[in-house]
Amino acid sequence: MTSTTDSAAAGTALEVRALTKRYGARAAVEDLSFVCAPGTVTGFLGPNGAGKSTTLRILTGLARADEGEALVGGRAFRGLAQPARTIGVMLDARALHNGRTGLETLRLTARTVGMPASRADEVLETVGLGEAGAKRVGGYSYGMRQRLGIGVALIGDPAVLVLDEPANGLDPEGIRWMRRLLRSFADAGGTVLLSSHQLREVEATVDRLVVISQGRLVREGTLEELTGVAGTRVGALDLPALRAALDAQGIAHEERGGGELIVSLAPEDMGRLALREQLVLTSLAESHGTDLEEVFFTLTGQHEGDAPRGAPGAATAPAASDHAPAPIR
Repeated sequence: MTSTTDSAAAGTALEVRALTKRYGARAAVEDLSFVCAPGTVTGFLGPNGAGKSTTLRILTGLARADEGEALVGGRAFRGLAQPARTIGVMLDARALHNGRTGLETLRLTARTVGMPASRADEVLETVGLGEAGAKRVGGYSYGMRQRLGIGVALIGDPAVLVLDEPANGLDPEGIRWMRRLLRSFADAGGTVLLSSHQLREVEATVDRLVVISQGRLVREGTLEELTGVAGTRVGALDLPALRAALDAQGIAHEERGGGELIVSLAPEDMGRLALREQLVLTSLAESHGTDLEEVFFTLTGQHEGDAPRGAPGAATAPAASDHAPAPIR
């Protein structure tokens, strides 16, 4: 992959400000705000119907907001002079033309966005399709289409990438390749917004998370902030009294469901505090933080039967997207 440090829009942030989009009486997105900073990979999470696709379509100029705005480097997508030179987009790799070869697809895209033909050959190698460039896209596997779709997003050497389910169809080696590519892109100063249901891949790839449900933001922060830090998982007969005692001592704690808290103390120190405050504990165990799946289910009110792809019991085959195919830029 080529460095993005020389991109025309290096150091470009994504900003969603009080975004609202309604379809009739239903609000697909409501008062949604978040920021993706340069140098970061942000995971965009939410259950089906949460408003992720609507947000991405507004961000990339495929739909208009009723209220609020979505900005790329301080401008709406439609106001960018050369959009593909600023933001690379892959919303649906199935929209690629079946009759063209991989190389023809990239060369046409390069010409459309004002890049030299040599950029197509360069990107074809970057996405690992050098030996398949002469093959028609209709003969590509789903994983190869995903790689080519990422190539189309990269063709303008943008400072921002917006990718929807990029790991779908990729084999383990392909997933490792994608992780390295996105990390390299962000480390060079690029901004990545990654929407996915594959929570294990998100957890291994991103450094920030934005979680939405029913069109609203439910949590945002670093991966560490959302999944918690090491400490003690503790329960008590009188949980309000336990919280009050912790607050009085200025000890950080989070509720984790099931009548338990995660407390930023070692178990032995938590035991001493409980003895001193005459609190009856019902559980006391070391905690190593919470995995992303548990956080996702807790924040969005999902149940294991509704697990997103990549969670236990979830289907691994790609599902149909809830947005219309995006045009190639």
